This record gives sequence, structure tokens and C-alpha cells, in this order.
Amino acid sequence: MDIKNRVLEIQKLISINKFSQAILDCEKLIKKFPENSYFYNLCGLALQKSDQTNKSIKYFKKAISLEPTNFAAMNNLANSYKGLFEYKKAEDLYIEIKKKDPTNIKVLNNYANLKKEFNKYHDAINLLLDAIKVNAKDVNVLSNIAACFQSIGDMNKAKEYALKVLDLEPNNTHIHKFISDMLNYRKDKNHLNTMRELLHNSSFKNFASKEKADLYFALGKAHEDIGDFENSYYFLNKANLNMKENKNYNFFHIQKLFNNIFKLFNSLDDKILKKKQSKKRVIFICGMPRSGTTLVEQIIASHSKVSGAGELQYLEKVINENFLEDAKFNKQKIIEELSNEKNIIFERYFELLNFHNFDTDIVTDKAPQNFIWIGFIKFFFPNSKIIHCSRNPKDNCLSIFKNQFSSNTMSWSYDQTLVAKYYNLYLEMMNFWKLKYNDFIFDANYEKIVTSPESEVKKMLLFCDLNWESECLNFYQNKKTPVQTASVSQASKPIYKSSINTSSGFSKYLSEMFEILDTKS
Repeated sequence: MDIKNRVLEIQKLISINKFSQAILDCEKLIKKFPENSYFYNLCGLALQKSDQTNKSIKYFKKAISLEPTNFAAMNNLANSYKGLFEYKKAEDLYIEIKKKDPTNIKVLNNYANLKKEFNKYHDAINLLLDAIKVNAKDVNVLSNIAACFQSIGDMNKAKEYALKVLDLEPNNTHIHKFISDMLNYRKDKNHLNTMRELLHNSSFKNFASKEKADLYFALGKAHEDIGDFENSYYFLNKANLNMKENKNYNFFHIQKLFNNIFKLFNSLDDKILKKKQSKKRVIFICGMPRSGTTLVEQIIASHSKVSGAGELQYLEKVINENFLEDAKFNKQKIIEELSNEKNIIFERYFELLNFHNFDTDIVTDKAPQNFIWIGFIKFFFPNSKIIHCSRNPKDNCLSIFKNQFSSNTMSWSYDQTLVAKYYNLYLEMMNFWKLKYNDFIFDANYEKIVTSPESEVKKMLLFCDLNWESECLNFYQNKKTPVQTASVSQASKPIYKSSINTSSGFSKYLSEMFEILDTKS
């Protein structure tokens, strides 16, 4: 096989997630051609995509040392820094490439993604519009602009750019799903018919699993809208089956983590809590995914004294960096850090948060699965607040089953049994925290909020030491906090009750899930 074909084969391996073989083949090429910058970049890319981000950096740097104008390697290096939360290094590289190669569309797109991390959507849109000037038919850029407009609540612009993608690629299932999230199919069946035609197109069987899943999720949503629960479940089930392919979720690992947390916090003495030492504070909004965390953040972040940071990974990162390895905690190090005068956990968290340039002292962090880390919040963020969002278990788990999640940590969400088992683990965890730190936690129940919004919002604000502001009920109008999660379409609407008891239409199709949930009710 000649070099060109070997490279094509490696690129194919990367595209189908066979990273180990791709890395092995790259290493063979590097050994044979040690001065070839391209092969180092390719190997770095395979490492990056296989979540070996730290290792990828060495290869990208080597590629750049061999060829200082290898902008692809520089761009990939910036992406690796971004993935490791080394935001300054990432931004410096994007700016450097942009100066030397101002029409580099990939860099403009990736730099826009970095801006989105900090909720700087207008900056991101400007970068993407620059990219469109270079190539008005770049589907990735058009899709990204559509997503940006959706996140800031401009649904008309979002649809406008999404339709531009479909004009170029009528079979783009990702965009069909994107559009489906914004439509009510009781009023508009044209798009449903378009998706049905694509489903029956002879080429559909050759689509990748993820592409098929996108269309199945969209069809599932459309059929639910028109009250056809049988077909809705049929498509949702197919979507989840396709998402499960090539995912090997280790459920035992999360059970082990939870058990180790129970042991750790049963053995820690509350007397070693960190002292309140900063006027800066975080309102952590957590619970199961799809439990109302976005709604609650939109409400609270509409307050004049609060900024909404969205779904941050910083807390989990800081804990992993300092205390955790393979689900095991370094208890001695935790005790040492609690004894130190400086609170490095708090400081590292705010070091990352400072990239957002918020002008308020109070910030919301709505990463749902921060419920796992409530004990750490109690010990290291003593002046913070915890709002725990809950919802009817069956509605909650159905909503998870209906949605697609970008994070690999959510791989359990594509299996009925695992969704219910995870939910029961979450209940066990929350019961544990409430027994220990009940006064530290406010329960925000989704059903109560949507039926009695003003009284429930007043209770939340009081718990957060915030005065009443009517803007908190008008969050959908001010659009102060952008939304990147699966709740993005709902966040642009007033509080509504139609999400209550949504599971009733699916009860006979999700009996496997609901029976496991019933064992804990």
C-alpha cells in the first residue's frame, strides 16, 4: 500500500472511532518518516479524539517544530488546550493563526466555539460571519451560526441558517433534528413529511449510526407532538439503539464512585469546613439531567445581581485534578487542603470562571450532575448555595430517553434499564446529602414551579439571599443567559405546564424503565 492510501486508511479509522489502530499505524509511519510533520499531526488528532488529550499535545508540538506554518497542527493544538481548560493558551494560538492565515475557516469556527464556552455568542457569530465571507457554503459554519442564534433565543435566525444547510445538504440529519426541536408538528407537518421521505430514501441505510440516530430522535419528537406515541416510541428506541453502538459504558464505575463518596463523607469531620472568605459566591443548580435545571437557572440568572454561567465542567475538573483517581479519593490530601489557609479548590474554580468576565459577584453553575459533588461544595464553597431540582421520576427519565447528549459521561442515557438504575443511584445520593446537609440544600420541584411560579420563585430567591425582582418570572423575554443544552427551545418560552405527566402516553412502551423506578418509589 502506498503512503497516500495508508493515510486515507488511517483517516477512515479515525472517522469510525477505531483510534487504537489509527495511532498504531501513525506510529509506524512516524518511525519510517521521522521528519514528516503531517504524520505527527495525524497521530495527535487520533489521540485527541480518543480522549488522550495530554498525549496529543506532544505530537502537535512536534509537528509544529518540524513545520512552523503547519496551521492544521496549530489549530489542533489549540483545540487540545481548550479541551484541557487551558483557555489562555488556546486563545493565543487561535489569534496567532488568524493573524497569519485570516481566511482559515477551521480556525475561525474553532475560535467561535471557544467564545461560546464563555457565553460570548455575539463574538462567536462575528467570527463565523467572517468565515462565511470566505465560503458561504461551509455547512459546519452555517450549522454553528444556527446553533448560536438558537442559544441566544433568536429562533428566526436559527431557522434561516439551518435551512441554508438543508439547501446545500438535504440529507443532513443533524440539521433535521435541530429544526425539529423548534417546530410544533401539530401546526406544521411539512417537515415531518420531508423526514419520512429521507427515512425511506435508499441511501439512508448507508448512513452512520449517529446520523441515523439524529433522524430517529427528530421523528420521535414529531410523532409525540401529533399524539402518535406508538410511532414516537418506535423511533426513539431506534435512536437510542443507534447511539449505544460503539459505546461501552462502565456502570460499575459510577456505582464505585458513589460508594466511595458515601464512605468519604461519613468519615470527614464537619469541623474542618473551610471558612467563608469571599464575597464571590456560586449558586449550584443540580439534579438529574432534564429535571428543570435550565428553567431554574434562567429564573435566577434573570436577577440583576446574578450572572448565569450555564453548564460548567469546572467543579468536576477541579475535584478530579486534586483528589480523585479511578473513582478513589485521596482522603489525606482532602484533609490537608481543608487545613490549609488558602482554598485552592475555590481559587482554581474561579480562575476558570474568570475567563467569562462576569460583572456580578454571584454566578449560577447549572451542571446537573454536580449533585454528586455536594459534599465538596459544602466543604470548599461554604458561602455557596445548592438548589436541587427534582421532577416526576417517570417524566424525568422519559425526557432523558428522548434526548441526545454530547458528553460521553451520559452514555447510560441510551438504555432504559441504565436510565432507571442511574436515577435510583441519584436518589440514594440525594438522600445521603439531605441527611447530612439538609439546611444547605433547597428543593426546587418542577411541578410546583410550573403550577405556582411566583410563590416558588420567591422561596428560591429568599434561600439565595436575593431580593424579589419580577424579571425573574420574565426570563424568556430578557434572554440574559444563553442556553447550549437540550432545553434550549424551551428556555425561550414562558413557564408552561405541558411537560407535566408526559410519561403517561409512553407507559406501556417503557415498562422496563418504569418498573425499576417503582421499586424506589
